[in-house]
Amino acid sequence: MATIAALTDPTQPAPFDNYDPRGHYCELLGTKLEPGSSAIGIWQRLQSLGLDALQTRAAEAANELFNLGITFTVYTERTAIDRILPFDVIPRIIPANEWDLLEKGIQQRVKALNLFLWDVYHERKILRDGVIPANLVLKNANYREEMIGLDPPCGTYIHINGTDIIRDANGEFLVLEDNGRAPSGVSYVVENRHLMQRAFPDLMQGLKVRSVSDYGERLHHKLAEVAPEGVTDPTVVLLSPGVYNSAYFEHIFLAREMGVPLIEGRDLIVENDRVFMKTVAGLEPVHVIYRRLNDDFLDPEAFNPESMLGAAGLMRAARRGNVTLANAVGTGVADDKAVYAYVPRIIQYYLNEEPILGNVETHICAEKEGLSYTLANLDKLVVKPVGESGGYGIVVGPKATRAELDEAREGILRDPANFIAQPMIDLSVCPTLTEHGLRPRHVDLRPYAITGRDTWVLPGGLTRVALKEGSIIVNSSQGGGTKDTWVLKEACK
Repeated sequence: MATIAALTDPTQPAPFDNYDPRGHYCELLGTKLEPGSSAIGIWQRLQSLGLDALQTRAAEAANELFNLGITFTVYTERTAIDRILPFDVIPRIIPANEWDLLEKGIQQRVKALNLFLWDVYHERKILRDGVIPANLVLKNANYREEMIGLDPPCGTYIHINGTDIIRDANGEFLVLEDNGRAPSGVSYVVENRHLMQRAFPDLMQGLKVRSVSDYGERLHHKLAEVAPEGVTDPTVVLLSPGVYNSAYFEHIFLAREMGVPLIEGRDLIVENDRVFMKTVAGLEPVHVIYRRLNDDFLDPEAFNPESMLGAAGLMRAARRGNVTLANAVGTGVADDKAVYAYVPRIIQYYLNEEPILGNVETHICAEKEGLSYTLANLDKLVVKPVGESGGYGIVVGPKATRAELDEAREGILRDPANFIAQPMIDLSVCPTLTEHGLRPRHVDLRPYAITGRDTWVLPGGLTRVALKEGSIIVNSSQGGGTKDTWVLKEACK
């Protein structure tokens, strides 16, 4: 630390002078509390900037986010629906060798989950062999009988996947959750990088950081790969619920990056089991729909008859092989929080391989043993409702009040199948800029994988950071923010 401190302007404090990870695994310092070879150059540059200059530039970056209108929506707050997503300017660094492990682990996981979905909606061998309880799948709220026997192009059900990954106190990567329906947040990955390139060009200069700017092009290419058979120049569209959706900024961003129309359900019509888009020049055939609305609202003919967001007949067209829906209907079975506990077995069953990335130990309250263990150790566990997302409904036992624990117990006893429980993991931290200087804040990582004939993983993904001191909930809806994620091609100098 002394050598690095010597590089700073002596007239102002250096960012890392009072930084203390407080016993947590630090993404920049590891366990030795000094930067490794991959991060030493970045540490030195941050230290030489000085704390005052760092905070000034961070404020300028926040103003730019405001001016660009990069927002998300919080439905639970009536007075402030649209918010600027908090952004921390200290990047998260992932060395090349660590990314190689993550990339292979994610590809393995996505491949196994796609094989699982094909089996569930066809032969159901994994259920007959007792590898996973049949009721957990067939009685799952996300299971869709409409998908039975449907063969999606390339056998791909999960075209866009977001795998939530954490690192524990020992520095081991673990998968916390699979998101195989409509994972959001990838727009912030690209926008965060562009913001850092503008605000901190000197920090990035000469560093071999892998690019994230080609995500839109890659996504369009992968979606075109899964077009219906015989279509050589497919029309791809992005189907949005509309301007009031929490991720509408992202829908606009992705449509622009892919160079495809952004549409709503009212823009589509199904005739003779084929899908068309209404344009000023007349009806235009649509072959691939990247849909950002839930199964229930996709097709009022097949699902919720009161839905005004989708288009009647989309499932008929999909079953006839005339349109590809990405992600496929019914993929929620594979990213269910209870099914998650069986993913290591799913990988072994279909691929005959050991999982590259491990799971967090999970207790399923729908099972007698899991319920008993959860109720007996409620104050030591993190309890999650199976049907919720965005961090809602989570009870962190070690930090909960007696009243919160009692309420959680009542909820579990009332509907055990709706809950899982996991030990509280000591999440890794990243240096994060606060008004008091750099402080450790807990983080996770959501890499994005896109699959057509094969799977490509965006190098880096979204690092989410729990900005509240001591919090382990990183979701933006719960006060979290984001960081730019730098995957290095090699150690920096």
